[in-house]
Amino acid sequence: MNLTQMCHFYFEYLQIERNYSRYTIESYQFVIEHFMNFMQEERISSFRDVSYPAVRLYLTQLHKEQLSRRTVARKVSTLRSFFRFLMREEYVKENPFMLASLPKKELTIPKFLYEEELEKLFHVSDLNTPLGQRNQALLELLYATGIRVSECCRLTMNDIDFTIGTILVHGKGKKQRYVPFGSFAHDALDTYIQNGRKTLLGKANDACNVLFLNSRGKALTTRGVRYILSEMIEKAALSIHISPHKLRHSFATHMLDQGADLRVVQELLGHEHLSTTQIYTHVSKEKLRSVYMTNHPRAH
Repeated sequence: MNLTQMCHFYFEYLQIERNYSRYTIESYQFVIEHFMNFMQEERISSFRDVSYPAVRLYLTQLHKEQLSRRTVARKVSTLRSFFRFLMREEYVKENPFMLASLPKKELTIPKFLYEEELEKLFHVSDLNTPLGQRNQALLELLYATGIRVSECCRLTMNDIDFTIGTILVHGKGKKQRYVPFGSFAHDALDTYIQNGRKTLLGKANDACNVLFLNSRGKALTTRGVRYILSEMIEKAALSIHISPHKLRHSFATHMLDQGADLRVVQELLGHEHLSTTQIYTHVSKEKLRSVYMTNHPRAH
């Protein structure tokens, strides 16, 4: 097989055997194509000919591009997995990326919204219109549950249980989890489903079981969600950037600030490793320090 065929074979493996999402596979594809461009520049015609010195040269090129340590680590990790697959298929004899050390990641504290900022957002939608009802339900649910935007767009009417106030979330790697939601999200969802959603659904020729619909009655996309949130920021006249992930960060941070157990937050967020959730404790520690420095008479 040539390089392109081998890559296609690998992407099929990620989709079928590993259950990776389309977004994850596309990111892998981008990294491998970037490395193949490097191979072409260095006149390396086969994956078998990739040596450790070639890998070192590639890492030097990444450094010259002034990429973050996190980005470099992700590229190395992706290519290491790819060559591990090539070894399994007996296409190469060794994995040159196994010798490459991953750069230590910078500790980036997640950005979140303060409760006062969120409060302004919760009052910008016109609840007398179908789109306003949808936007309110979308915002309330994202903040109430901390789910990813991709998970939100996959929700169907069957995934909501109003009797016990939970949603069934279809997460990464086809893993499922139940996440509760509170009274504000309950009321916003109920209003949207009973009124606005029916109006939007009437604009489409075919029935759609997806929870959140666009103005044409079709399933709302992740890009659509980001656009809606940007519009809400403009209406609230806030000079901040908002994304669905920032609402997820806000959910986790506020939960921990109010004393929630770290493992409970891990379960709600759908994190596989506790270490991924622990980054939010740094935000809480920073808040504790800020409150201390502001209020303790001998802090200064």
